[in-house]
Amino acid sequence: MKYKIMRMICMFDLPSDTSQEQRIYRTFRKNLIKEGFIMIQYSVYMRTCPNRDYCKRLEKRIQKFIPEKGNIRLLVITEKQYDDMKIFIGSKSETEKTIGTERMIII
Repeated sequence: MKYKIMRMICMFDLPSDTSQEQRIYRTFRKNLIKEGFIMIQYSVYMRTCPNRDYCKRLEKRIQKFIPEKGNIRLLVITEKQYDDMKIFIGSKSETEKTIGTERMIII
């Protein structure tokens, strides 16, 4: 079975006016990080997945901790599509460069 590496991108806009909303925002962000996501921009997180089936299972896990309010979007793209992304201002973060297509880095 040939694995096709995918990238899951999570984009979110959550309210953060009150201290409770800020706590909910931080909790959501921490849960994304626990699931292996890294920040590529503010409120835009990404992680690699070995295949589309894994992406579907990950989506179900994310649904368990999404907040009631806000806007959260998941986008799954191929590694080739991700590599074709153009960065007009700025550059990839050091974490993003280090991880590349690897799912686990041992330091």
